[in-house]
This record gives sequence, structure tokens and C-alpha cells, in this order.
Amino acid sequence: MKSVYTNIKQVLCVKIESGEDILETLQKEISRRGISSGIVLNGIGSVSRYHLHVVETTNLPPGDLHYQAEGAFDVDVANGYIIDGKLHVHMVVSDDKHTFGGHLEPGTVALTFCTVTIAETPESPFS
Repeated sequence: MKSVYTNIKQVLCVKIESGEDILETLQKEISRRGISSGIVLNGIGSVSRYHLHVVETTNLPPGDLHYQAEGAFDVDVANGYIIDGKLHVHMVVSDDKHTFGGHLEPGTVALTFCTVTIAETPESPFS
């Protein structure tokens, strides 16, 4: 196990507009702002398309199972880390019958909007 304290430099709130790819937009914004480490505290909104992956096997490294769908879905939560300038975000989406979660992939598109809150840290606690 590893357990560390870290400080928060500042908090960035990003609103992703309708039609924008969530992962691509977030990655561009953290790159533009020079954020190399941080914690994705939360994300909410809606998507018209999602693309997520989950681990498929117990082997190390585990295989990945990708799944995606188009339609109207709520973003119930998004969280993760920024390590060495790269986003690692997990997201949970739902509709009136199902809830899906996994690692956020390119191709997840905001429906109305998606807001994401990021705490920038001086260094990555888990690099």
C-alpha cells in the first residue's frame, strides 16, 4: 500500500459544451494550462454517446473490454487523476434502465454539457 499527503495548488472548473468530446476537451485544457498533476474531484452532466472500458481479465496487465452506446445518458460521477500530464478518468453514466461505469475513452460526447472539477497538485501522489 502507498499513502501520501498532497497539497492543492488551485481548483479548476471546466464546462464542456454540447457536442464536445469530454476526454479530448479535458486533455487539451490541462495541457493548455500546464497542469501535470492533479485530482479529478467530480464530474456531472449528460452525454449523447459514451465509450468506456473495464478490465476483462485477472492477468497482469489485465485485458480491456470496451463498450459504447449512443443515446441520452446522465453523467452521475467522474473522478480520477492527472499523472505526468495525462488524464486517467473513470465515469459512471446511466439512463432509465441501466448504469454503466469504467475508464473514460475518446468518443464520449457531451449532450447538454458536462462540468468537471480538477484540483491541481504540486506533484502527483502516485507517479
